[in-house]
Amino acid sequence: MSAQGFPESTVSEMAKALLRRAADILIAGIALLFLTPLMLLITIAIWLESGQPTLFCQTRLGQGGRRFRMYKFRKFHADAGQAGCPLTLEQDPRMTQVGRLLMKTKLDELPQFWNVIKGDMAIVGPRPESLAFADCFHNGWEDLLRYKPGLVGPCQIIFRNEAAAFPKGVDVNEFYRTVVFPLKARIDLDYFRSRSLASDVVIMIRSFFAICGWTSAASADLRQVERRA
Repeated sequence: MSAQGFPESTVSEMAKALLRRAADILIAGIALLFLTPLMLLITIAIWLESGQPTLFCQTRLGQGGRRFRMYKFRKFHADAGQAGCPLTLEQDPRMTQVGRLLMKTKLDELPQFWNVIKGDMAIVGPRPESLAFADCFHNGWEDLLRYKPGLVGPCQIIFRNEAAAFPKGVDVNEFYRTVVFPLKARIDLDYFRSRSLASDVVIMIRSFFAICGWTSAASADLRQVERRA
């Protein structure tokens, strides 16, 4: 028991949470400072090709099921709206040429550093799910909502090329609900239930390698990934 009357384990978890939050703000602040010129170039490229708006905002599920507005650079044509398939697919006809480059490099996610500053997201955490798949959080998968969603995490590495990994001829929404989401949830829960500050650093490093194409990602057929899990 600590001097404040809290169990030592609780005090330790509170200290880790504060340290993670401080690290998130520091990393996101430095990233925004140094990446501002690149973000300006991306903004100009999007505007020149397809006009305004250059940002895409979408409501996502956050920690505790709280909804928040997540920011990305817009990959789709401005008139695509938010209708249609909630998933981004390979050779998606809604995508612009700049958008294809952004998806390949993951540079479309740079504005989410602002979500980290705001406290909606963390650097390391499960990816925030869209409201279209809110019904997937049941049968134990709702435990994922205990954790603050993040920019990077184990599933962001494994499913680095998710858009290209859906088998041909399937209903992608149904396949995501029945195969991809449960697989991701299992992987994330296994990691975040026993995470440490050191393991989070490793995830950040591996994520950088994955973005650069220096580590393996999802196979061409997610059914193979499912069988290996």
